[in-house]
Amino acid sequence: MNVTVAVRPRVGHIQFLNCLPLYWGLARTGNLLDLDLSKDTPEKLSDQLVNGALDIGPITCVEYLRHADRLVVLPDIAVGSDGPVMSCVIVSKLPLHELDGKRVALGSTSRTSVRLARLLLEEREGVRPEYFSSPPDLELMLADADAAVLIGDPALRASLEQAPRQGLAVHDLGEMWKDWTGLPFVFAVWAARREYAESHPEVVAAVHRAFLESRDLSLTEAPLVAEQAARWEEFDAPLLERYFTEALDFSLGERQLAGIAEFARRTGHDSGFAPDVQVTLLQPV
Repeated sequence: MNVTVAVRPRVGHIQFLNCLPLYWGLARTGNLLDLDLSKDTPEKLSDQLVNGALDIGPITCVEYLRHADRLVVLPDIAVGSDGPVMSCVIVSKLPLHELDGKRVALGSTSRTSVRLARLLLEEREGVRPEYFSSPPDLELMLADADAAVLIGDPALRASLEQAPRQGLAVHDLGEMWKDWTGLPFVFAVWAARREYAESHPEVVAAVHRAFLESRDLSLTEAPLVAEQAARWEEFDAPLLERYFTEALDFSLGERQLAGIAEFARRTGHDSGFAPDVQVTLLQPV
């Protein structure tokens, strides 16, 4: 990577398993030391990128669309799904079509997943629940609600362990969106602040290459990534390998961009961005 500036670029790192393949290879390729990494939740990292505390990093789809004029998106890298995603779910005591007027707890770590869940409930299922925000703890959420929206590691735990044990239904947001629209869903993109990209184009290009190399190496060596992750996580290696290679989609091509455009079209009217907002991709140096 060989970044030759005095200060390393400040780069965000989502602290969920769904982003592990994007970061695992950084140490193997020798690029890790060239980055000043900050770990946090998707929501907090999005805010840090927008307010200038980060130079480059992941940003949830909703927050990117709200601030598209101030950001450029790194091509061919994202966190999404082209079908079931496993880690963005609605866990419900009732069939979804019976949630009209019922309380639904919204996990507080990703505005995009929350907006997607609301869209699917209201427009696909035709219900208008009463929403409230909650920390992402299934038992706490369902103590005062009939359904809960969870993402990331808490969603994996809920859908694979807690919900089956309690006889609760699990509805995968990625699968629901794909069945409804026929398109992939992009939960987060990687972006740089426009002014930083304009003043440090070679640095941004180098960071982009570093993440692509890391992702490609991680997916090539997915059994090893899963085995190492399973040492510290409550999920076994075969499940993690399936999650990394089958459930998650780390690409950002034409179909994924079409998915973003369709999401913007359906939600922009009340989400703080234009329904026809355009995604600006980083241009080659």
